[in-house]
Amino acid sequence: MIDGFADLDRLSKDVIGAAIDIHRVLGPGLLESVYEESLAWELASGGAKVERQVVIPVRYKELPIEDGYRIDVLVNNELILELKSIDSFQPVQTARAHVFEDGFIKTVDINFKVDAMRKAIKRVINQL
Repeated sequence: MIDGFADLDRLSKDVIGAAIDIHRVLGPGLLESVYEESLAWELASGGAKVERQVVIPVRYKELPIEDGYRIDVLVNNELILELKSIDSFQPVQTARAHVFEDGFIKTVDINFKVDAMRKAIKRVINQL
């Protein structure tokens, strides 16, 4: 594993474990906000720094758009969680508008509207 990514791997596994526990208790089909609040609480209870609905500015040519993108959950300032409660992810729903200082996009996409969570979790680390 690349240096520095062992902690990220552990963190993403903690996120996935928490999501599975939440899904086991609440089941599928609730509003995304219910899963977001539950997941944020679960991760914060485990000692993670959790921020919800983090606004990221986007720039179009000379136009700064202050509320251009919103991260559902940001964990430890390094992992983006994209939460959904939909029939299935489409590529446009997993697009990223934020690149971290190290040049990587690090996300976990989670869809809670499924029977089994193993079908609905996608870890992504891309370097730009």
